[in-house]
Amino acid sequence: MEVLSGKPFPRPVTWDEKVVPARIREMFTDIDLQGTNLHSFLADICEEAMAYGLCGILVEHPPADKSLSLAEERQRGLRPYFVKVAANSLLDYDSERVNGQETFTLLRFVETVSERDPENEFSVKDIEQVRVLSPGRWRVYREKRNETTGAVEWQMHEEGTTSLKKITFVPVYGDKRGFMNGRPPLAELAWLNVEHWQSRSDQQTILHVARVPVLFGKKLGDAPISVGAASAIMSEEDDADLRYVEHTGKAIEAWRTDILDLEEKMRQIGAELLVIKPGHRTVVQTLADNEAGTSALQRMVCDLTDATRLALQYLAEWTGEASGGHVTIFSDFGATTLAEASADFLVGMHKARALSDETLFNEIQRRGLINSELRWTDEQGRIRAMPPPVTDKPAPDPA
Repeated sequence: MEVLSGKPFPRPVTWDEKVVPARIREMFTDIDLQGTNLHSFLADICEEAMAYGLCGILVEHPPADKSLSLAEERQRGLRPYFVKVAANSLLDYDSERVNGQETFTLLRFVETVSERDPENEFSVKDIEQVRVLSPGRWRVYREKRNETTGAVEWQMHEEGTTSLKKITFVPVYGDKRGFMNGRPPLAELAWLNVEHWQSRSDQQTILHVARVPVLFGKKLGDAPISVGAASAIMSEEDDADLRYVEHTGKAIEAWRTDILDLEEKMRQIGAELLVIKPGHRTVVQTLADNEAGTSALQRMVCDLTDATRLALQYLAEWTGEASGGHVTIFSDFGATTLAEASADFLVGMHKARALSDETLFNEIQRRGLINSELRWTDEQGRIRAMPPPVTDKPAPDPA
């Protein structure tokens, strides 16, 4: 899971500075107000979605006085930020179709906050609370003791209003099955891991039994028997017998073969997310399924990119910008698999004048063999500034 979720993030998340407003770009170095940059935050979101099939990005804004100016908000550090909402924190939601789009009307989730104990200045308590969001309003509930009945029950702790009349929560899916319904892409691998543990445990048991031979004796009499390297056992019976009984080992080999087959199946399932889907497409298929040469992990990255775009739009609405722009997450996993071999092929095409200089540059860059921040227009200037190549020409004949 860690390896596959890291596939989209070997290169930094990029964006067009002409599209993303400067005020939003300033937040990318600390997108969650906890020192996490946008690249690391999205990598964490990707791993969470792959592990549980669903998580979310909540775009929050600290409570602020409406009379504060923009400069005063910046001075106090009051700005919107991202919050990761894990799948096991989500409790409930309501939604409805608004202008053809599924829109949240209620969201409830559990969160943990740390507060210093007023009775002990050296103690910090972790308090579990439930946050309830509705368009233009938020509430926080905590467990408190009812003074009348003495029972512990959930009571409102805080509440307030928001300037945006919407719930700024964006779901991120692993294997999407519907709105707020996702399946872990590696669920089958998890079950196989349980089966592997059980089979490996049985294998260890049978190895323990097989490696300890059992001493079998027949008609040795009633005298005490001493077994050891310096001992001899005698018997006056005609058909007396004494020997070690050992396991044949056939079951051990069968278990070993079964475990090896299981491990190979697990490897195949783990790699399945990277396999590009071949085959014919029909007209009735959706655009996502009709995209030739796309693996399951690449589709997951596309969904994460779309979710990030919506989260950036919420940032823009909090800050008064018209648009939040979008970011680009690396999704060309197939290009790096046989990068060196395919690069030689491209160079051969270029020498045969079947490929332009710019296309060769772009393809080599796509394979990660040169710096991703280089631009072809800048590289052209560097090439023109280079001195002419030195050629080994024969010296002129003095005669």
